[in-house]
Amino acid sequence: MAQVQRMSRLMVKTLRDDPADAETLSHKLLVRAGYVRRNSAGIWTWLPLGKKVLDNISRVVREEMDAIGAQEVLLPALLPKEPYEASARWEEYGDLLFRLKDRKGGEYLLGPTHEEIFTLVVKDQVASYKDLPVMLYQIQTKYRDEARPRSGVLRGREFQMKDSYSFDTTDEGLAESYALHRAAYQKIFARLGLDYRIVSAVSGAMGGSASEEFLAPAAAGEDTFVDCPSCDYAANTEAVTFALKPVDGSGVGPVEELDTPDTPTIETLAEHLGVPASATLKNLLVKVDGEIVAVGVPGNREVDLGKLGEHLAPAVVELVTAEDFEGRGDLVRGYVGPQGLEKVRYIADPRVAPGTAWITGANKVNTHAKNVVAGRDFEVDDYLDVVVVEQGDPCPKCGTGLKLDRAIEIGHIFQLGRKYADTFQLDVLGQQGKPVRVTMGSYGIGVSRAVAALAEQSADEQGLCWPKEIAPADVHVVAAGKALQTELALEVSEKLGAAGVRVLVDDRAGVSPGVKFTDAELIGVPKILVAGRRSAEGVLELKDRRTGEREELTVDEAIARLTA
Repeated sequence: MAQVQRMSRLMVKTLRDDPADAETLSHKLLVRAGYVRRNSAGIWTWLPLGKKVLDNISRVVREEMDAIGAQEVLLPALLPKEPYEASARWEEYGDLLFRLKDRKGGEYLLGPTHEEIFTLVVKDQVASYKDLPVMLYQIQTKYRDEARPRSGVLRGREFQMKDSYSFDTTDEGLAESYALHRAAYQKIFARLGLDYRIVSAVSGAMGGSASEEFLAPAAAGEDTFVDCPSCDYAANTEAVTFALKPVDGSGVGPVEELDTPDTPTIETLAEHLGVPASATLKNLLVKVDGEIVAVGVPGNREVDLGKLGEHLAPAVVELVTAEDFEGRGDLVRGYVGPQGLEKVRYIADPRVAPGTAWITGANKVNTHAKNVVAGRDFEVDDYLDVVVVEQGDPCPKCGTGLKLDRAIEIGHIFQLGRKYADTFQLDVLGQQGKPVRVTMGSYGIGVSRAVAALAEQSADEQGLCWPKEIAPADVHVVAAGKALQTELALEVSEKLGAAGVRVLVDDRAGVSPGVKFTDAELIGVPKILVAGRRSAEGVLELKDRRTGEREELTVDEAIARLTA
């Protein structure tokens, strides 16, 4: 027996117009269809229809996590400061953390993620290698104090997330746990009806080695990823690599200084000299944990500060200010070159390979230098991929020009290794009778974010269009007005419910058929069954919400079709 939900008793208020502050399709439609309502910036109330969809996604996640042997727990959202201080994330998270004090002055946070607490739970519960491997998960509310919460439930300050963690004694065991989660995620997103890509990612502040993201392509996506049209390569733009290819620079003449008045930018320099921007070397100054660092990239490319930050995490990266140039004679604003820099770490993109020659700053006002050769006239301390990836950049795997696409991150998996086990000394007694340090994996799925991703991918001009697995009902029965039609709609709804079909029936009195039909399209249940003009004959119209296909059926035929 499945639930039959009457709209005459359902708390739902649909809207004809888009919310004034809504920018993305999912934001507009989830509000208009009565699934969510804004409580305050980045904080949302899930109304009955929205809660059903949220719960259905959670159910699919639970079933697939349970299938790989993971065990569900529930950890507190209100967490003490000390574990996050021990891992340094109390500081690393910065303003993203919600921090608070209790009446006794004790400091706490609202959990953004739970690596520290899961590690401590296992440390308390597990003593021997015989107790491992173990995989634990929870579905819980997380908190991040986003500076600009936007796009509805896509980027909120409070959100639902499934986070799971694996604990093994060997790297081989970690690889197996990682593979189990990866396969489970593929099943989860397939069942949810999401179009997704698995892409290489960087671990950043999470630490660890292997890292992959599950991305749902969508115009509203805040992530950019690359896709190769010729091979299977796909990656977050922050994980794209460019091979370091040294060249022979022995034929390049000596460094020559050039008089270049009023050319502090690449654009003015290239115009003054009549050369392409790609012939120049751009040197961006940043501060890494307060120390000035120079970053060199070809003049026609931009530094991806997010990518740089991921490479240098957990260090804090920020741009220099005018005050940072004071007292530094070797740093001439607008005319910085890598040759002659004093006590400045120099990071370069691999395109600035040994042997390549450049026009760059001469560390003098209104002066540049040409024939400045990497490896001859200056040394690179670290090579890091730090440029903004562009359409057509070569695929690291096959060399074909890459495509750029927007996507929503719906899942992320990490091989964390021993970062948190080292912090909290998570050891177990090994087979040889000696302590063995545990190795961990971390695996997340944005449950509430998946609702928005599905809305973005499946909606059409009329409204939402949910896959059956997560829709709030299997069929939306519409009584098109008169008493006879309402009677037939309720009769068939009860029979469908008795047969195990989840039913939403629009039995609202005083609401025009046009409004009911519009609401049915907007709400987006996969099948719409209408008791209309042929109700007296016991004939209904069944419509497929996605394809628009319609057919007339008797009550028995409709029940047989919907229970097949």
